Amino acid sequence: MRIIMTVAVLALGGCDMGHLGNPLMWPGMAVGNAVENTTYNARRKKVSDHVNAHQFEILTDIGIGGGPALDKAFDLAAVHKSNRAQVLRTLQKDIATYRPNTAEAREQLVITLMVNGR
Repeated sequence: MRIIMTVAVLALGGCDMGHLGNPLMWPGMAVGNAVENTTYNARRKKVSDHVNAHQFEILTDIGIGGGPALDKAFDLAAVHKSNRAQVLRTLQKDIATYRPNTAEAREQLVITLMVNGR
């Protein structure tokens, strides 16, 4: 009976349960997700701090098509250099969303930057 149970447990480890993945990989996936979330949150905080401190300069850079404050925001958000022109066009199109000097406007800018980062 022990042999049957051992074989059954080992066989279940080979099953893929759709979006849940392999149950034997869950501990490793949990550690990987924790590290990934910590890295993302640290990067997001840096972007948020920069946007909060330099909102006016970033918006000015967006309006004129680029500049050091926007470049720093792109760097902190890890926006790939090949995508920056497209992201800049999107920011220019939606600039009215980011103009008010409010926490919500700054948060929208942070979200846009982070969504387009790596």
